[in-house]
Amino acid sequence: MERREHPRAPIELKVDYRKLNSFFADYTKNISKGGTFIKTSKPLPEGTRFLFHLVVPGREAPFELSGVVAHVAAEGEEPGMGIRFVWDDGGARREFEAAVERMMAESLGPELARKLLGEGR
Repeated sequence: MERREHPRAPIELKVDYRKLNSFFADYTKNISKGGTFIKTSKPLPEGTRFLFHLVVPGREAPFELSGVVAHVAAEGEEPGMGIRFVWDDGGARREFEAAVERMMAESLGPELARKLLGEGR
C-alpha cells in the first residue's frame, strides 16, 4: 500500500517548464503540499531538479517552484512524472501551501479537506 507524506487532491493546473532549449506546457494530475504529478509524454529523468511555473486560479502571477523528479511513470501507467517540491524560502513555501489548502477545500469541500490535511482531530 502506498503511503504519502501529504494528502493529494485531484486538481488540474497548468505547468510551464523548460527542458534544454524546449519549452513545455503540461498539466498536473493532482497536487499536495509536498509535490505534484505532471502529465507528460516526455518526462525528465528521475533525480532531475528543475524550475517550473504553476498557474493557480485566483492568483495574478504563477508560482515559480523548484522541484525534483521523484518518480517517472512505468509503462502501462498514465504517462508523466511525480515531482517533489524543493524549498529555499520558508515564506514562499507557506504561501504555496496556503494556496494548495484553498484549492483542496474548493475541490473536495472544506470538511474532507480538513480531514485529509489532519486538522480538527
